[in-house]
Amino acid sequence: MAADPYIAVDPTLYPSGAPAGAQGSAMSWASVTAGTVAAIALTLTLLTLGSAFGLGSVSPWPGVGARPETFTIGAGLWLVVTQWLSAAVGGYLAGRLRVRWHGLHTDEVFFRDTAHGLLAWATATVIMAIVAVGAVALSSLAAQPADVSATPDAVDAARKVATHFAAFTGLSLVIGAFIGSVAGAIGGRLRDLHP
Repeated sequence: MAADPYIAVDPTLYPSGAPAGAQGSAMSWASVTAGTVAAIALTLTLLTLGSAFGLGSVSPWPGVGARPETFTIGAGLWLVVTQWLSAAVGGYLAGRLRVRWHGLHTDEVFFRDTAHGLLAWATATVIMAIVAVGAVALSSLAAQPADVSATPDAVDAARKVATHFAAFTGLSLVIGAFIGSVAGAIGGRLRDLHP
C-alpha cells in the first residue's frame, strides 16, 4: 500500500524521514498574543501623537491653519507610518518569542514565522476595528441631527475628503500586513540563531 502523500514528508527535503521533535503545534498563540498587545499599544500611542499634531495644525477660524485636503493627506500618511511601526513591532515580537522548532526545513520555518507576524497584525487590526466601530456607535447615540442645509460644494468636498481618507486607510492596512509578515520572519530567523 502506498504512503498517503498528505502524511509523508518530501524525501528531497527530509532524506531521513519525518523529523524528530516536530510534532508540536505550528502556532505559538502566546507569541501572537504578545505581538498583538504590543502592536495595539504602539498604535494607540502613535494615534494619540497624531491627534495632537493634527489638532495643532487646524484652527476654528476661516482661512487659518491647514486646509481639509492637506489635513487628510497628513492624517493618511500618519496612518501609514502608524501601521508600519506597529505591524513591525508586533510581527517581530510574534516571530521572536515563538518556541524553537527543531528538525524542520527552513522553508517551513520561514512560512510559520511569516504566519506568526501576519496573525499578530491581523488580530491587532480586528481588535482595533471592533473598538473603532464601538466608539462610532456610542458617539452616534449622542449626535445632533445633521444639518441638511449644506451646499452641494460642501457635500462634494466632504465626499472627496472621505474618499482620500478611506484610500489611505486601505493602503496603510495592506502595508501593515506585509510589514508584519516580514517582521515575523526576521524575528523568527533571529530567534533561531540562539539555542
